[in-house]
Amino acid sequence: MADKVRHILGLSGGKDSAALAILMYKDIPNMEYFFCDTKKELPETYDFLDRIKARLGIKIEYLSSERGFDHWLNVNGGFLPSPQARWCTKQLKIVPLEQFIGEDQAVSYVGIRADENRSGYISTKPNIKAVFPFKERGIDKAGVTRILEESGIGMPKYYGWRSRSGCFFCFYQRKYEWVKLSEEHPDLFKEAMKYEEEHKDGRKFTWSQGETLQELIARKEKILADHQKEMQKKKEVKPNQPLHLILEKVLDEENEDQGCIACHV
Repeated sequence: MADKVRHILGLSGGKDSAALAILMYKDIPNMEYFFCDTKKELPETYDFLDRIKARLGIKIEYLSSERGFDHWLNVNGGFLPSPQARWCTKQLKIVPLEQFIGEDQAVSYVGIRADENRSGYISTKPNIKAVFPFKERGIDKAGVTRILEESGIGMPKYYGWRSRSGCFFCFYQRKYEWVKLSEEHPDLFKEAMKYEEEHKDGRKFTWSQGETLQELIARKEKILADHQKEMQKKKEVKPNQPLHLILEKVLDEENEDQGCIACHV
């Protein structure tokens, strides 16, 4: 008798993985849904997950590292994670997922859209096979938006000022998103600033490339003004486009770095 194959779908708290859950929950009744909880998430992320659970009537397993972010920060010598050193993704996302699956054969459903040119990283373990239903069915960004709207779940609330899911101090955040974090969640912004404080040996690390958050927030008015100018330009080109799509386009042009697939789908 062949070993049972598990079907798993990771929710990041973002729009794409949520739309994929909506798309697949009737097709795969025994789907296991999970969320890798870093304990450093936005409150809106947990609210959005609760909305998905209530609307679809599904259970979500919350997976966490046995030791949290601060432990792994110390292990890494106080060196903050960055696009070049994404130890947070490995320790807080990938390892808990691989422990959850163990040695079981598993099919992992990944929410990469048909209009995205990336393959995604879930796991290198041979017993985990990744599949991409959106790519197979030709579902793009507009299709994802339509799925969310028709389901009644809609968009996460943070999409009014942020274009990606992920930790509140995610290093992929753009300058504007840091400014908005300081307005929407000043306590979390202050916590992010604390992580930048100098170490005993004099080293200093920053979340945002080229400047500390204190330096960034000193330029707050200019960052907001520049952002509004870019938003207005995009509105004039496509006046009927939803604001969250305009925001995403403006922010993508500010910083073309693509976030980690394990965090931001």
